Amino acid sequence: VLRTVAELIYGVQTSATVTKAIGWLADRRHWSTKRLMDYFRDLVDPLIGMEKSPVTSLKLLWIERAYAFYPKAYFLHLTRHPVSTRKSMDEFFENRRSNIDGQNTLQTIDSLLDWYRFHKNIMEFTKTLPVGQTMRVKGEDVLSDPDIYLPQIAEWLGIRTDKEAIEAMKHPEMSPYAYRGPEPARGGNDPKFMRSPALRRGRLREPSLKEFFVREKLDWLSDRDKQICREAGYILAPAEELVDEITGLSLSLGYR
Repeated sequence: VLRTVAELIYGVQTSATVTKAIGWLADRRHWSTKRLMDYFRDLVDPLIGMEKSPVTSLKLLWIERAYAFYPKAYFLHLTRHPVSTRKSMDEFFENRRSNIDGQNTLQTIDSLLDWYRFHKNIMEFTKTLPVGQTMRVKGEDVLSDPDIYLPQIAEWLGIRTDKEAIEAMKHPEMSPYAYRGPEPARGGNDPKFMRSPALRRGRLREPSLKEFFVREKLDWLSDRDKQICREAGYILAPAEELVDEITGLSLSLGYR
């Protein structure tokens, strides 16, 4: 948010404009989330505003809240193989772990459960939408054949599908948010992407979920984790049932 304010209101992202952005937001702390988003959308008009935070899908209620704010929005369900997602999430959170007296302060809930929860919530929500308001696409397909899938997504959104527009979509490094921001707003995007902001196109090999479960002996939940799961709304089931649930959802999304 700080980087967005610096970019859209002050025209550049520097430590000075980020500091100004802190004051700008403080003066508008009474604004609702929707009012702030609407303000940003007005600033970029006629471009389309996009919200892509994965955490929005953590709870079905949060997705429904976004829909209540913007009932005419398009919802793109972008999927990724559960094993690949697990590896990526583990790398992301590894950098955020904090230790107190040698004890990790984060619970050890396996990231596969998060993958399951994210996509289960999205599917529960999108099945209630009118035909044409949602589209599902495998991220692996987009990266493997961007010239095939990007025009399809653009056509669905009702935006330009010409060669120049599609070529621009293949250069995320041109975004003002593609790189690390200035202090004190270094983040705002995936850290791994910001270290090398480019479209990683190429034929992707999808791992085998079945082989993963045979190879990995996952200790899904400790007693402490189970309590955390109950409070957070996670599914609680024997390991065999969890494997079946994840496998079933994975197959329905086109992953084996």
